[in-house]
Amino acid sequence: MRLMRKEHGARLSKPITSFVQWWSLIAYAEANTYNGSQGHIAHADATASDGGHALSKVVPKKKKVVLLGTGWAGMSFLKSLNNPTYEKPAVLLSQFDIIRKKNVDISFSEAECVKIDPQNKKIYCRSTIESHSKGEEEFAVDYDYLIIAVGAQEIDDAKKIRKNVIESFEKACLPSLSDEERKKILHFVIVGGGPTGVEFAAELHDFVNDDVVKLYPKVKDLVKITLLEATDHILNMFDKRITNFAENKFGREGIDVKLGGNRRALATDEWLRVEGFDSIYALGDCATINQRKVTEDIAEIFKKADKDNSGTLTVKEFQETLNDICERYPQVELYLKNKQKRNIVDLVKEAKGDAAKESMELNIEEFKAALSEVDSQMKNLPATAQVANQQGAYLAKCFNRMEECEKNPEGPPRFRGTGRHRFHPFRYRHLGQFAPLGGEQTAAQLPGDWVSIGHSSQWLWYSVYASKQVSWRTRALVVSDWLRRFIFGRDTSGI
Repeated sequence: MRLMRKEHGARLSKPITSFVQWWSLIAYAEANTYNGSQGHIAHADATASDGGHALSKVVPKKKKVVLLGTGWAGMSFLKSLNNPTYEKPAVLLSQFDIIRKKNVDISFSEAECVKIDPQNKKIYCRSTIESHSKGEEEFAVDYDYLIIAVGAQEIDDAKKIRKNVIESFEKACLPSLSDEERKKILHFVIVGGGPTGVEFAAELHDFVNDDVVKLYPKVKDLVKITLLEATDHILNMFDKRITNFAENKFGREGIDVKLGGNRRALATDEWLRVEGFDSIYALGDCATINQRKVTEDIAEIFKKADKDNSGTLTVKEFQETLNDICERYPQVELYLKNKQKRNIVDLVKEAKGDAAKESMELNIEEFKAALSEVDSQMKNLPATAQVANQQGAYLAKCFNRMEECEKNPEGPPRFRGTGRHRFHPFRYRHLGQFAPLGGEQTAAQLPGDWVSIGHSSQWLWYSVYASKQVSWRTRALVVSDWLRRFIFGRDTSGI
């Protein structure tokens, strides 16, 4: 994907390239002044009429929202978007009947996005449907707002991975190969030690050791699984007890864990906007939120809090600004909670080294000392369905209230500049998370610092996972797959 940005003034245009290639469904909605459309893209029609005569009142043009991807984040956004200034986008075939009942016009195309032109607000796409026509003709789609929610993987990707695993064992059994060549073929590397990477490594280990080696016993001792993680530990967003258990378990099972650098393709601000682009947003696994550090704005925060311009802050002034600081920089609230500090007075005591009263004053150096360690609490959000779902619902809420918040901003004050931000920044609400570790064992961390690891947590994970499916049909299919695996083992065919 290629994004072209043109700066104002004398700056040169420069390309911004990300490392994500879309292979996804593209959904978008728009209002047109004509009827009839052909090809893979169907446009929603909106005409104003009164008994065949046009109304004198001018109907404002509706905004067009283009959505790339329909995973957890994309579907959450679609379901929650209900502002009449947009046509509600929809893609999935299973949703057509629901949308017809709500009289919502839709348009969709199964295609891959190959380039984004933010300056002209266009995306360029190629159809993913096989055709007998020569070449792969690109087509352009205009947008007012672009939502990138392509996720990390699709069903076709999972099928290809499974097929490659089986084919690797077939190749390794060829008689003409040496043991070194077989080891190279049977070395599987997983990049990313978050919940998805850990679950995949565990499932691959179980798949290989419980099912595949029965068919290929001669090469079972040559298989190697390596898990690469950018940070100091796998599952670093979990409790340390879970992290230690997972690393020790993988060590016992022969899964090689290597620690040290990667990141997701797109960076966004706390409002999920892609950095440098006001009308492009990114959700879910394809993006990382770059939470701004308190230390970067410490001088501006001090200046805002120092209402009497005395050059010092009283504890009372600090306390009055704390709510705005915590909203703009959520790591402050997390730091107070983790350090078991009841209020700002406790934080000031640590900086001053003695008892603090409301009349006590802090200069800027003491203020810096009080907030010097809060950025240590910053962590990237896990690449999970729960995060993506909350991001989709949050962004839809922002879109639903876009016009209202343009006039009356409701977000925190701008410490750099004047006024307030339009919206409250995205805040992830932790409802608990699971990490399957293989061998019918799962690590669970629920609100209230409740941690459970083992077989009982695996059954809890089964029930939660099934309950979160989008329909009863999907739940039945998922549960039937589990039952089939318990009875007959995993499918090892190359189909």
